[in-house]
Amino acid sequence: MAIHSTTLAPASAGRTADAASGTWFGLLPAFSLWWREVLRFYRQRARVVGVILSPLVFWLLIGAGFGNSMRGPGAATGQSYLDYFYPGALIMIVLFTSIFTMMSVIEDRKEGFLLSVLTAPVGRSVVVLGKVLGGATLATAQGLIFLAFAPLVGVHFTWERLALIVLVVALVSFALTALGFAIAWPMDSTQAFHAVINLFMIPLWLISGALFPLRSAWQAMRWAMLANPLTYGVEALRTLLFPAQPAEFPLAFSLAMLAGFSAVMFALAFIVANRRTTRPAA
Repeated sequence: MAIHSTTLAPASAGRTADAASGTWFGLLPAFSLWWREVLRFYRQRARVVGVILSPLVFWLLIGAGFGNSMRGPGAATGQSYLDYFYPGALIMIVLFTSIFTMMSVIEDRKEGFLLSVLTAPVGRSVVVLGKVLGGATLATAQGLIFLAFAPLVGVHFTWERLALIVLVVALVSFALTALGFAIAWPMDSTQAFHAVINLFMIPLWLISGALFPLRSAWQAMRWAMLANPLTYGVEALRTLLFPAQPAEFPLAFSLAMLAGFSAVMFALAFIVANRRTTRPAA
């Protein structure tokens, strides 16, 4: 029995080592794709400037243009429209960054990089994880940079509120990036990608409560806003940034909705990437 046990021990240790190496073999390509997305984005300075300045200009022009003619739900407390629109502008940055980063899926296919990754001995789930995490990291970072303008609207953070804001931005970033990946994966042209984005994701932001409050919308629009997952991201940020203002939903409920949205969008990206399609020969 002693001899038998000594012969089994190395085999068991070998299986453990193989499982560990298999885990690391899957994580390393995902990490490499994540790091490539981060470096690729920040090396293109025009894209970084555009992602930050476009929502900033949008926020200032719309917020200052409407001024006190429109107010959020807390009109009684004197909240200006510039303050009310701030969470929506932050979500816009996340949306724009997610769109720009997932365009790299189409560019990688044209350049042949995606084909070389898919022919490597790694699963497509690794590609999904690496690309989505890379885009989500960039979108989260860009959104948090926009928080530097928070003192302009009288926002001062506690560490607890800041941690929750980071969580909300990260969940929205992950969900939108996964959705962008699912849209970009089957496409061959950036023009088609932009057409779908303009038709689908921009209206998704417009009815998220970024521009007008849920309670003042007409009934059909209110139902559409309630079905829109971005609504809960905007409202969660508004609750954390302006705790004195009345909230549309409890914060825990908004976080739960965002977590569910992120899980569903990642599952969708995984399904789309693993679906076998036959492309016509050129």
